[in-house]
Amino acid sequence: MNKRTLLLMTMLAAVLTGAQAKVRLPHLIGDNMVLQQLTDARLWGWAKPGQTVKVTVSWSNETATAKADKDGQWLVKVKTPAASYEPLSITFDDGEKTTINNVLAGEVWVCGGQSNMEMPVKGFGQCPVDNFNEVLLDAANYKGVRSVRIPSVMSAKPLNDAQCEWRVCSTKTVGDFSATGYFFARLVNRTLGIPVGLIEANKGGSRVESWLTKENLEKYTDDPTDSVEIAKKWWQWDYHRSLLWGNGTFNPILNYTVKGIIFYQGCSNVGDPGNQYSERLKLLVEQWREQFDCGEIPFYFVQIAPYESGDKNGDWNARLQEQQFRAAQIIPNSAVICTNDLVYPYEYTQIHPAQKKGVGERLAFAALNQTYGMSELPYKSPSFKDMTIKNDTVLIHVQDDYGAISRFEEIEGFEVAGADKVFHPAKAQHFWQPGGGYWSEAIAIVSPEVKNPVAVRYCFKNWQLGNLKNAAGLPLFPFRTDEW
Repeated sequence: MNKRTLLLMTMLAAVLTGAQAKVRLPHLIGDNMVLQQLTDARLWGWAKPGQTVKVTVSWSNETATAKADKDGQWLVKVKTPAASYEPLSITFDDGEKTTINNVLAGEVWVCGGQSNMEMPVKGFGQCPVDNFNEVLLDAANYKGVRSVRIPSVMSAKPLNDAQCEWRVCSTKTVGDFSATGYFFARLVNRTLGIPVGLIEANKGGSRVESWLTKENLEKYTDDPTDSVEIAKKWWQWDYHRSLLWGNGTFNPILNYTVKGIIFYQGCSNVGDPGNQYSERLKLLVEQWREQFDCGEIPFYFVQIAPYESGDKNGDWNARLQEQQFRAAQIIPNSAVICTNDLVYPYEYTQIHPAQKKGVGERLAFAALNQTYGMSELPYKSPSFKDMTIKNDTVLIHVQDDYGAISRFEEIEGFEVAGADKVFHPAKAQHFWQPGGGYWSEAIAIVSPEVKNPVAVRYCFKNWQLGNLKNAAGLPLFPFRTDEW
């Protein structure tokens, strides 16, 4: 063997040794990321089995170490600083150093659900988002908002990495951010004055079952968990498939330390029987909280918007909305926001309404009040409280009106029915009701066609827009007093 050959072989061995030694990080951990502030944030990756990995950070002198297991996997926790706009760096060293830069400490939220969460600021084809130009030009003021989009992929087994990278908000990037997520983050960022990171892990058309684990599907549903059987059942609509989307699209983010979850989903579960949807949504939240291992993190979600769903006068869309309202009552540390007024009258066949700013900001109202302690900020929509019937008039009270309803006259959206269970449009108006030594505010509802009313409904149809709001301008939740 001549000296030249020996030298080449030595150089090649050195390169191969270095390649084996260099730590590998998941794509979710990289330049421009946002770390959850003031916590023990998890960082993880892969190295040579048995190799010790040292992690040093720019904001403290502490060093975290971990030893890669037999599969080469390792995980450490680092204490993160208070939120700020100071660029941070993290170095990973297993014999060869890897450094990520321009990291910020702030608040990290997951954006889950289906296409109305996926819908970007620039809109979908034939599905615009309101005021795109204005939002685009304004994006330069929100460099503290960052986002990472997890590709929507299916997998028979849980994946631990995804091809993705963090994006800093700018006029060039904001068009691809989740619109609902961006408007949520923008308001939180502006109000608190700290960075906000969004992890977008969702899939258009997905059902709540799409995100459940194999164990939960087998224990609580009759959905198949074998990938071949899943494909057979949902051969027409792969976006409806159970298990596979969670494995491929959500599992890669579960090691990340997050503040909470915002969620917009439900259209693909319209028609589910009884309380099935609310119970499975509760199950999903419990599953995610356990998987993230960050405690009882907040879960704020969106009630689906009115949609004609094949028949404007049908009520299957409304029954799913009812299930979402129920879910907020049975899921701890959660809130649901109403969108009955965030649809234009001409959007009755539009499954992706354009008014995403209101959706994101209402989610932010909930987070600012419940998570960030702004108790003075109204965030609840009014909801039905109780009902009394006097002759031909139904008197109802609502809760969470914050001291007022938005109008005394020309209230739209109410219907009443008698014992025949046939509902008729009703006239509703503000009414001061005497009793108990004081006057209470009520809504009086009357229909000329119903002389002996027994039940009332408000916007309880696939497509019906009401106009009653509370003092904060938040719309009344659709409801019914019957169980028909």
